[in-house]
Amino acid sequence: MSAKSSVDTAACGQVVLHAEGVGKGYKLYDSPRERLKALVTGRACHRSHWALADVSFELHRGQCMGLIGDNGAGKSTLLKLVAGTLQPTTGTISRNGRVTAILELGAGFHPEFSGRENLYFAGALIGISEREMAALEASIIDFAELEHAIDRPVKTYSSGMVVRLAFALVTAVEPDVLIIDEALAVGDQHFQKKCIERIANFRSMGCTILFCSHSLYHIQQLCDVALWLDGGRPRAFGPTERVLASYEAHVRSLDGPGDTGEQGDGGAAEPASASQTPTSADRRAGISEVVVAGLEASPPVGEVPVLEGNDLAVTVTAYVNADEQPSIGVMLEQLNGVGITSVTTHADGAAPVRLADGRWRATVTFPDLPLHTGDYVVSAYLFDSRGIVVYEEWQDCVRFRFVYPTKTPGLVRLPHRWS
Repeated sequence: MSAKSSVDTAACGQVVLHAEGVGKGYKLYDSPRERLKALVTGRACHRSHWALADVSFELHRGQCMGLIGDNGAGKSTLLKLVAGTLQPTTGTISRNGRVTAILELGAGFHPEFSGRENLYFAGALIGISEREMAALEASIIDFAELEHAIDRPVKTYSSGMVVRLAFALVTAVEPDVLIIDEALAVGDQHFQKKCIERIANFRSMGCTILFCSHSLYHIQQLCDVALWLDGGRPRAFGPTERVLASYEAHVRSLDGPGDTGEQGDGGAAEPASASQTPTSADRRAGISEVVVAGLEASPPVGEVPVLEGNDLAVTVTAYVNADEQPSIGVMLEQLNGVGITSVTTHADGAAPVRLADGRWRATVTFPDLPLHTGDYVVSAYLFDSRGIVVYEEWQDCVRFRFVYPTKTPGLVRLPHRWS
């Protein structure tokens, strides 16, 4: 089941965030001399650059909006405008309640101060009084798991320790509006799960979330609506699935028909199965093996193995270094990257099987595969139990060829009837 809730706008009630015709423009000068000339003479010696133009949207209490777009589309500019660190050149933004922004984590820390001192220093910058911080201090340190290092100078921290402390600080007080910029990659797998659980808890309490990410999977799982920015302007806004479909079609058109990923005549075929041994005890979870049953045992050199039979059975084996039942996913695509289907155990209400050695295994079978002749690839994914945290993904780990006896144009054979 998706982690996002189906939010009825009418039922949400209070409007928490409203943007109307928002734009952000900059004056670009060819040289410092031109800038000085403009100051002295009052003449316009600049070129105008609009990082954002004519953006409007409205979010109610408890809604989550995903922000997508290519690099340079204006996403970070919009987040900073909503957070209040930038002021719009045109338009208005109204906010109702406390706004917390998870943008450049750790940017407000002083390297010479200890972690504890930075809590008070950076906390004051985001509006947490000394008295409030004294009450929150223990819980922040506990969440960041930095009890052993909290009195050391921050300059001795690893980058992961810094962002853990920063995330724990900025989310210590429940906000009315939470702004997140690619913050699901905070720390290691264990801490990522804690972060997502905290964000999900905020949402369940009615927090409104503005979430920017290049991960369309997370946008799809977490967000009710999505805004696609293109060149600083809104390209589409509405229900997440509809906007993502338009954006993915746009991305495919940029890739072009020639980008097929085909191997040359001398290229080696991908193995019929893929496996690896966990290399680090620090890894919380990972995939150890992916096997596709019924593949040709000894394909000709340079050829993709043929699937012998009409059923496709994919078995994924994984490990989780915790008392947690994970979710396992499988995606099937054409060799040129056109997606066909994806399934996950958590969405289908299924559960991986616990093996004697502690690993987890799940097999998904697509009976009577309704594909036409062609080359296909299988990808495998390992998630936390709710399907939000992506522990590991094996892209295109197994390739195979499926041969259908009748040569018919198209991609799949859909159930149908004539009348």
